[in-house]
Amino acid sequence: QVQLVESGGGLVQAGGSLRLSCAASGRTFSNYVMGWFRQAPGKEREFVAAITRSGGNTYYADSVKGRFTISRDNAKNTLYLQMNSLKPEDTAVYYCAARTSAFISNYDSRYEYNHWGQGTQVTVSI
Repeated sequence: QVQLVESGGGLVQAGGSLRLSCAASGRTFSNYVMGWFRQAPGKEREFVAAITRSGGNTYYADSVKGRFTISRDNAKNTLYLQMNSLKPEDTAVYYCAARTSAFISNYDSRYEYNHWGQGTQVTVSI
């Protein structure tokens, strides 16, 4: 099945930026709706951003809108999350997710995605 590997996490001061990458295996990456989710200690996994198969439409959680940008390069089988103006509350493990089946309606639901990476830690200090 699809394998997803996140990278780019790290420690950054508030106001700084990070760029996360998600490398996907397989030859049908362009068929997948992709998303980013995050999970802080003691909290549920929450939606961050999603992008349609062609990259023509993007969706963001209100908490990151205007600060984060999701993008994809289908030729490279790679998903990105550019995170600017980072806040301490952005601290979490960030997960890349893929939806491989034909239909998706709730881009912000973790239950709509059927493949997950192992996550990359993002820590924002004050």
